[in-house]
Amino acid sequence: MRAARLIKMVLLLQNRPSMTAAELAQELEVSERTVTRDAQALSEAGVPVYADRGRLGGYRLIGGYRTRLTGLARSEAEALFLSGVPGALREMGLEDASSAARLKVSAALLPSLRDASQTASQRFHLDAPAWFREPETPELLPAVADAVWDDRRITARYRRGAGSQDAEVERELEPYGLILKAGVWYLCARVPDADHRVYRIDRFTAVAAGEERFARDEDFDLPGFWEERAAQFARSILRSEVVLRLSPAGVRRLPHATDAVSVREALDGAEAPDGQGWVRITLPVESDEVAYAQLLSLGPECEVLEPASLRERFADTAARLGALYR
Repeated sequence: MRAARLIKMVLLLQNRPSMTAAELAQELEVSERTVTRDAQALSEAGVPVYADRGRLGGYRLIGGYRTRLTGLARSEAEALFLSGVPGALREMGLEDASSAARLKVSAALLPSLRDASQTASQRFHLDAPAWFREPETPELLPAVADAVWDDRRITARYRRGAGSQDAEVERELEPYGLILKAGVWYLCARVPDADHRVYRIDRFTAVAAGEERFARDEDFDLPGFWEERAAQFARSILRSEVVLRLSPAGVRRLPHATDAVSVREALDGAEAPDGQGWVRITLPVESDEVAYAQLLSLGPECEVLEPASLRERFADTAARLGALYR
């Protein structure tokens, strides 16, 4: 336990010019007194940890000290190689850099751990695109990725809608991060002096990176932003409601047919099942047309009660199916 903490302390100091005792204590989840003892132990072991005294003081490594990655356990080394996403790196134009980095890390590992990359790649593979669709790499993705890594402002022309006939707009953007969702690439960017927004990269028609770098907000949390924005988007498209009766089988199958979060909330607010186990719920949906396509997959395990127009459509479909299979 302590050995792992000492290694982590050295690696933290390698990556930063200096850290206070409070900062190290927070990172290592120990007290400042423990940090002082650990620093003394490292110094006695030959690691040149130097303590700057005073209110603005802290700990740092002197003499450009670097340690090899000999403190990694096998599970840690394998997890390190799992962090790469080959397809995504290739699409961003980073395949060569990723390969070089893996070689350098492998060379720094103990001989007994140098097969970690192979054992990890044979046990885990990420296939990001959704089923039944050919993945498409946006032509301008490498240019956008370069700007993201280099914190350079870009001037981009963007097509507002999916159709080519939709008007294009030009934006000055500060590209903060890339998101790959179900095979579709998105850019999180901030319009100068405004908020962060999300753009589909396949709708960019032109991208030009300038020489000017922007000051990145270090407190910005890309995963947290995307999670919140994705939830908002999912809710924003649910503009209609349908009233349903579901059999026990229908209750089990409904989350696989439509938005699982909305289903869970609808079921939580439902009345107790009737004598046959059927339950009545009010479910938010995108539109009657989308609801028809989704609920049709439940067959006789779902009865549409409202709206009347959608109920009539299901009744007509049921009659046609009956005639077809009679």
